[in-house]
Amino acid sequence: MTLAVELDRSSPVPLYYQLAQAIEDAIRDGELAPGDRFENELALAKRLTLSRPTTRRAIQELVDKGLLVRKRGVGTQVVQSPEHGRVELTSLFDDLARAGQDPTTKLLDYHTGPVGEEIAHELNLAEDLEVVTIRRLRFADGEPLALMLNYLPVELAPEAEELENAGLYQSLRAHGVHIRLARQRIGARQATRAEARLLDEKPGAPLLTMTRTAFDDSGRAVEYGTHCYRASRHYFETTLVDR
Repeated sequence: MTLAVELDRSSPVPLYYQLAQAIEDAIRDGELAPGDRFENELALAKRLTLSRPTTRRAIQELVDKGLLVRKRGVGTQVVQSPEHGRVELTSLFDDLARAGQDPTTKLLDYHTGPVGEEIAHELNLAEDLEVVTIRRLRFADGEPLALMLNYLPVELAPEAEELENAGLYQSLRAHGVHIRLARQRIGARQATRAEARLLDEKPGAPLLTMTRTAFDDSGRAVEYGTHCYRASRHYFETTLVDR
C-alpha cells in the first residue's frame, strides 16, 4: 500500500522519526489495517527522496514497537494495533471482546494445593487451607497476548473447562460472584525464556505486569492474580481528574 507522507526537511526532528510517526499515525487511525502489505524500503526511499538507511531505520522503529512485521517471501505487513487495558475493574477477556477482537484461552495448568504465605495474605486465608491455581495463555485474534496466573478459594473456582471458553470474571459472575472492587499494581520487567516462548517474544523482551486482588460485595477476597502482557501488544490507559 502506498501511503501519503509529508516530511518537513527544515525541521530539527530527524527524517526517520517523522516517517515512522507518519506510518504509526496511519496504523492507529485505521488508514493502514492489520494484514496490509507495506511498501518496501527501496520503493519508499525512492518515492520520498530519502536514503535507504533512513527508511530502514523508520520501519525498524515500528517493527520494534510491534506495529509492523517482516515476513520472508511476503514483505512488510501491518500487525494488530496494540490492545489497551483500562486501569479500572474490567477483565482482559471483556476488554478484548469489547474492542471487537476474538479472545481465546489455552489452559496451561489447573490444580489444587497449599495456599502459601503470600497467597494466604492476599486472599485473607489461613495458611493450612488449599486454593485453586489457574495458569492460562490469552490470545487476541489468534496472537498470544498475556500470561495469567490466578489463585482462588476452592469453593469459588470455576471448573477447568469453563475457563477455556470464557473469562474468569465472566465465569465467576455466572456463579453469582459479583466483584465489587480490586487492589491493583502495574509494573514492568523482562521476559524469561519460558515466558518469551509462550508469548512469541525474544527472551528479555519488555513485559507489562499487573497484580490484582479482587473483592466481592461483602468485602471477601475472591481472587488474586499476577499477569504479564507483551509490551509490544498491550498498554494500560486511565483518565486523570483534578480534585
